[in-house]
Parts: sequence; structure tokens; C-alpha cells
Amino acid sequence: MLITLYEIIAMITNVFVMLIIIQFIIGLLFAFNVVGRNEFLMAVYDAINRLVDPILRPIRNLMPNTGAMDFSPLVLIILLNIVLIVLRNIIYSV
Repeated sequence: MLITLYEIIAMITNVFVMLIIIQFIIGLLFAFNVVGRNEFLMAVYDAINRLVDPILRPIRNLMPNTGAMDFSPLVLIILLNIVLIVLRNIIYSV
């Protein structure tokens, strides 16, 4: 039962990490004007922002302002992986 729960949490975490990476890539495409004002990519970027931003906002508030670089997605990915490692070790030690 616990292994199944862990696998579900790991799958949701992996999807979330993929969304963060996709958001980052689309943001770079917009920043360097590679795709111009593509409406489809803008809609995808906006949808991902609505999903990810509520979780990234508290991390951004805790981190110092680094100017143009936003390290909060990287911090979130690291934190999610730490949570998965701890959960896995707890489950397999039982």
C-alpha cells in the first residue's frame, strides 16, 4: 500500500517537474524572441504559470532578489526530489 502511494506521489512530482522545465523553455523562447508572439505557446505558458505559480511564489518570497535570474524553479525541483528521497527511505525502511 505505501509503495503504491509513493509511486503515485513520484509520478505527480515528475509531471510537475516536467511542467516547470517546459515553462522555463517557453520563457526562454519568448525572452530571446525565437517564437515571436505565438498565441498557442502563450496560452500553454499562461496555463502552466497558473498551475506552478502558487507553489513558486512562496519560494520567490523567501529567496533574495537575484535580478533577471529566477532560481525558484530550481529550488522547487530540488525540494521535490528531497521529499521523494525521504519518502522512499521511510517506506523501504519499514
